Amino acid sequence: MSTFKRALLLLIRLYVGSQWLEAGWEKLHSPVWVGEKAGVAINGFFQGALAKATGEHPAVQSWYAWFLKEIAIPSSGFFTYLIPIGETLVGLALILGAFTTFAAVMGAFMNLNFMLAGTTSTNPILYTLEIVIIAAGATAGAYGLDHFLLPYVRPYWQRFLQALRLSGSGGLAGIAKARETARQAGR
Repeated sequence: MSTFKRALLLLIRLYVGSQWLEAGWEKLHSPVWVGEKAGVAINGFFQGALAKATGEHPAVQSWYAWFLKEIAIPSSGFFTYLIPIGETLVGLALILGAFTTFAAVMGAFMNLNFMLAGTTSTNPILYTLEIVIIAAGATAGAYGLDHFLLPYVRPYWQRFLQALRLSGSGGLAGIAKARETARQAGR
């Protein structure tokens, strides 16, 4: 890939990473997210999303409203910490170019969930840019720590994926077998 494309990916990565870092950092220092009133903000967000699940053309689909009611709201104590920590880690990883593709996948997953909850803001823009980063693969982190990390991590990752393929199962049994195979191969 050309130097220009790598530099463009660096700029995209830095922009998306700074957006995540700013959002996560703000939440980590907010009492309604992780402070003495932890849970207030996330519950307000979830309730706001549920309110958008009514009407003839709801902004939040019924299946996602079910997820919010049955899983997210009862687990709001978990999500009130997971979201700011996740946002901060995704931001740092993208800025540093460390495990860039994985960070972009996690960021895209969060953006998708925010959009499914009926919010727009910068989510569609960030989601689109994260898809660009994901499509670029390892090249997106060429000007970052991935340049040094991936040569070390790649052999272990390839053995793990090969073990998954050999196990014939993508489920928990396959993962357990793959871990054992990778552990034995490391000896």
